Amino acid sequence: MAEESDLKLKMLDAMKIAMKAKQKDRLTTIRMALAAIKQREVDERISLTDDDVIAIVNKMIKQRRDSIQQFEKAGRDELAQKEREEITVLEEYLPEALSEEEIGQIIDSAITEVSASSMKDMGKVMGIIRPKMMGKADMSVVSKVVKEKLA
Repeated sequence: MAEESDLKLKMLDAMKIAMKAKQKDRLTTIRMALAAIKQREVDERISLTDDDVIAIVNKMIKQRRDSIQQFEKAGRDELAQKEREEITVLEEYLPEALSEEEIGQIIDSAITEVSASSMKDMGKVMGIIRPKMMGKADMSVVSKVVKEKLA
């Protein structure tokens, strides 16, 4: 059986700390993330790696960002704020984000690597970039930057 994800263990510890400190909202968010992790492990009968856990956390953050936009359109600022607080908790389990400069360098080197010259090469460039940036950058922002550079 594969090694247990360090990130998952870190979340389990954080859950216990949140319980003892009676941090209800934080506890709920961590439990939600652990439930999503457990669901995938059970469905696929696997032990997740840290990269798998990061992908799940990223997906949860993306869902919350989408919800924030919907809540703000509907004038439900209190619900949007709750989503922002959940994002803050979830982001603790992601690797440190890349700076704009680092993102630019990775994109430039990927463009050079595949000799990209037009939008037709977008897929090749993203294929090289994605594994290097997963969990370290908002991929929708990265995608926009790549489009700008290839346009």
